[in-house]
Amino acid sequence: MTDKPLKSSLELAMERLKKKDAEEGVESKPLTEAQKADIAEARNFYEAKLAEQEVLYQSQRRAVTDLAVLEALEQDYRREREHLTTERDAKIARIRGK
Repeated sequence: MTDKPLKSSLELAMERLKKKDAEEGVESKPLTEAQKADIAEARNFYEAKLAEQEVLYQSQRRAVTDLAVLEALEQDYRREREHLTTERDAKIARIRGK
């Protein structure tokens, strides 16, 4: 037997993905410190916006007694969360592409 420790399934999967990317010509370049800081800032900003939406939603939800109004409120809340999440992901992708 060899002296090398056994690899976890995650390590094996990552090796296969790296090999596949290399075969397809996909380049992997590490993020710069500035990119890491910008991504962290974007995540923190959108995390705060999502928390703000949650608080607003919960406070409005407590005041609603009509089921139709509650359903509309939930749809608006889900739509706004999806919008913010999509916006955050797009911003992070732009930062990674720099």
